[in-house]
Amino acid sequence: MDLGIAGKRALVLSAGGGLGCAIAVALAKEGVEVCISDRDEGALKATADKVGGTGARVHSFVWDLGVQEQWVGGAKSVLSEVGGIDILVNNTGGPQPGPAFGHSTAIWHEAFNSMVLSVVGITDILLPGMRERGWGRIITSTSSGVISPIANLALSNATRISLVGWSKSLARDVARDGVTANIVVPGRIATARTKFLDSAKAKREGREAGTVQAESEASIPMGRYGTPAEYADAIAYLASERASYITGTTLRVDGGLIPTV
Repeated sequence: MDLGIAGKRALVLSAGGGLGCAIAVALAKEGVEVCISDRDEGALKATADKVGGTGARVHSFVWDLGVQEQWVGGAKSVLSEVGGIDILVNNTGGPQPGPAFGHSTAIWHEAFNSMVLSVVGITDILLPGMRERGWGRIITSTSSGVISPIANLALSNATRISLVGWSKSLARDVARDGVTANIVVPGRIATARTKFLDSAKAKREGREAGTVQAESEASIPMGRYGTPAEYADAIAYLASERASYITGTTLRVDGGLIPTV
């Protein structure tokens, strides 16, 4: 299927590895000119090499989503150096695990600033150009915790869910401008973050990480973790011309994990 986005420009946040890297590569394979950002310059270089291997043009920007001055300046640099962005993929790292109590207000501020305010702010910087051109895709990657809260990930559960309400509101506000806004929810995808969470759970419970992973996979109807490429392909579709009538929705890419309708 021709997704109809060859020649478009995309910005993928937190593209230094895992889901962000896979998303950048998937868009590049469709002929998209890809801008990538991350705070880890070395990881960003590795992603740039993979994107460049597809033959697509790639531009790298180093900034930390937890530092407002950096992402504001970074997003403006994208506009001045590359031009208007047609596809924005709001992807962020996850906060530290833990229960819903006992965190300092500074920890809560840090999680909200890096995972929510940065996303809203970068979108505000790039959105006017999309509206002027009459075409745009704003895709925000969250977590299955926004539908079914995940044990010991209270910071993520609480902060990411605000992005669902924001994206739904945004979708209504810009629908007649040719801009769509959607949420994508990953289940358990085989990334370094998932491995870290499995290891942390194993340590808390005094068990082997392999045992924890096996139990986790057994709880998924498909019986396995998803691959970053499978997740990225879903996002590439939402970014496409073929998905022009899909907006204000939440797409689960979870192998059937989330039990609710």
